[in-house]
Amino acid sequence: MIIVFDKVNSTAKPIGLTSKGVTLEGTLQKSAYHQVTLDATLNGCFDLNCDRCGDTYNYDMNTKLKLKLSDLVSEDKDDLDIIEFLDGKIDLLYILESEITSIESSYHYCDKCDGNDEEFEIEY
Repeated sequence: MIIVFDKVNSTAKPIGLTSKGVTLEGTLQKSAYHQVTLDATLNGCFDLNCDRCGDTYNYDMNTKLKLKLSDLVSEDKDDLDIIEFLDGKIDLLYILESEITSIESSYHYCDKCDGNDEEFEIEY
């Protein structure tokens, strides 16, 4: 879902989108001349692999997401919650899939491995 940056105004606009079993629901609202605020929640379930035993398990996601979106290069190096869309179009599918990929790329342990400090080795 692509929204033209200039079409977002100071009244909150509801948005909703689903990808890979995760739903992004929330609002877009202009917060400054070149800045839009995305206030949303991510809900859903998708498969992850345990980084210890390799088993696949379901990961339930219920996360708040608040980002600043800008159509200019950001000069604020302290704020990491800014996404720049320099072509003037906000790509919500890109944001949703980036959040999913970020979770997939971190370390995860299934319920049986979480908190287990025993040495672990599997022979194939």
